[in-house]
Amino acid sequence: MKILINGICGHMGREVLALCEAGYRGAECIGGVDAFAKGGETYIVYKDFSDVPEAAVDCIVDFSHHTVTPALLDFAIARNIPTVLCTTGHTPEEKAKIALAAEKIPLFFSANMSLGVALLVELAKQAAAAFPEAEIEIIEKHHDRKVDAPSGTALMLADALCDVRPEATLNCGRSGQGKRTREEIGIHAIRMGNIVGEHEVMIGTPNQTITLKHEAHSRALFAEGALAAAAFLVNCEAGMYDMKSLVSGAKTPQKV
Repeated sequence: MKILINGICGHMGREVLALCEAGYRGAECIGGVDAFAKGGETYIVYKDFSDVPEAAVDCIVDFSHHTVTPALLDFAIARNIPTVLCTTGHTPEEKAKIALAAEKIPLFFSANMSLGVALLVELAKQAAAAFPEAEIEIIEKHHDRKVDAPSGTALMLADALCDVRPEATLNCGRSGQGKRTREEIGIHAIRMGNIVGEHEVMIGTPNQTITLKHEAHSRALFAEGALAAAAFLVNCEAGMYDMKSLVSGAKTPQKV
């Protein structure tokens, strides 16, 4: 499986590269794209998609920045290459472009590439459905270099909880005067030090609280998930896929 890494000079891009060099999931990195390449890298890197030669690429793995997504998708569509989007913080306009691209190529789009987080989402939905009267709070923690808040994973958790709580309203970073409403789901972001990533869902009634938590110990787990997604995606038809698709093995595209 030949992989092109978008954002190859970044921390996560290098994690994916290391796994490719180790032959994880049969992946082989044929190069990467990164506008911040300094020269002298020991791997093949192009500063722009227009520099990438016509070569066999089975899948693109993207760990760059959401502002690069439009150019990335134009390139992937033009070359008909399945793409795994691991970047977060997309604007509504960028999300709309992602949805349109999924009509033409297989796209794997997830705010978090961790299998553990995928299980956290499903467990949180079950708990919220079992306790419809409970209050729900989401707490996420990341390193002090993360630029978007709340995290894409926290928003993914909130969206999943809204599936079982359609009346829910999101309150990001609660402040000011006023009581919380029963429909409210609070989301709180902490940025400190070198925290890889922690996501906690608290589901509580006046008599009991369920706390579900996932903690990432190494960023390598996201690279593993990305390459697992790539191996899954190369045999899929055009459409949108996510971590739930990977966990279930379902080759049917998700509804956009």
